Amino acid sequence: MISANPASLAHRNGEWSRIGGALTALAAMAVLAGCEDKNAYVAPPPPKVDVATPVQRPVTRYVEATGNTAPIKNVDLVARVQGFLQSQDYQDGSFVKQGTQLFTIEPETYKLKLEQAQAAEAGAQASLRQAEADYKRQAELVQRQAVSQATLDTSTSTRDNAQANLQQAQANTRLAEVNYGYTKVTAPFDGIVSAHMVSVGELVGVSSPTQLATIVAMDPIYVNFTVNEQDVLRIRAEAARRGLTTADMKQFPIQVGLQTETGYPHDGKLDYVSPTINQSTGTLAVRGLVPNDKRVLLPGYFVRVRVPFTQEKDALLVPDTALGSDQGGRYLLIVNGDNVVEQRKVQIGPGDNGLRVIESGLKPDDRVVTAGLLRVIPGQKVDPQVTKIEQPQASAK
Repeated sequence: MISANPASLAHRNGEWSRIGGALTALAAMAVLAGCEDKNAYVAPPPPKVDVATPVQRPVTRYVEATGNTAPIKNVDLVARVQGFLQSQDYQDGSFVKQGTQLFTIEPETYKLKLEQAQAAEAGAQASLRQAEADYKRQAELVQRQAVSQATLDTSTSTRDNAQANLQQAQANTRLAEVNYGYTKVTAPFDGIVSAHMVSVGELVGVSSPTQLATIVAMDPIYVNFTVNEQDVLRIRAEAARRGLTTADMKQFPIQVGLQTETGYPHDGKLDYVSPTINQSTGTLAVRGLVPNDKRVLLPGYFVRVRVPFTQEKDALLVPDTALGSDQGGRYLLIVNGDNVVEQRKVQIGPGDNGLRVIESGLKPDDRVVTAGLLRVIPGQKVDPQVTKIEQPQASAK
């Protein structure tokens, strides 16, 4: 067996150690190089955002306001003659037609007074006929000089007094007829009668007219509202452009909706426009007249009102969700030709069926960011995804 020299073995072991260390260092460097390649920064892709060109279509311009309804007729039914209330001839809160009898006030006394006046009138007519006949006889006798002129003068005076008495009797009969008619309280027009305010058997009309109930006309119905000064100027300018007179403006249609209704289902027309602006409020009082045959609108309701006054042929509209706001006002995010987002200040107009009219600051070919607004900022490049703005189905007017 050959024995290895210890010194030689130690030398060889040292060389292998150096070789192993070098290989280890090379391997570590390779690993570090691989890690550096994997951790290198890679820019993320531009965010995807939905863009669309604005909708372009005709839009009707409206003046919108809040108003309240009021009856065109509201009358207190009163007792115009004295007597005991004999009957109530309607149900409280019922609808009645014009001429319907509502109350009866002890008619017997006034019927007797009418008959008495008619009898006195008949007596006055008989006296006048007798006086007329006597006057004719005396006139013939005077012509034949059979009686004196004084006799004819007396006959003439008697005839004139009889005629005056007849006129007085006729006036008394007419007055008795009127009072007798007042014993029956009737509806002066079609409407709803309120609850009675006096019970049957009570004495009414003693010292002053006694209110028995109230009748309210329901069809048509007034809608009162106000228009601010700026809208008045706009409407007058549009009317002047179209050559409309004040009478023409009173025929403008109006649309009315209750607070709980969708849209404006009730149609009417302007009925009255105040001739002056209220200086304390800067508004103009306006009144509309709305048919109400189904009596959906009750007097005193608060309602939404709009009056169409012009139509724009090519208005630009975007969804309300595409609009942003800051201290400078409302804005839209626009993607330019380099796919970079720009903030565009705009002036907004009225809403129209879920979309918003843009008055200024927008062009028909602008690409508006309609979705993903929170993922983009002005000056950032994006990946625009072209879409189309959905136009909601037409709602109730």
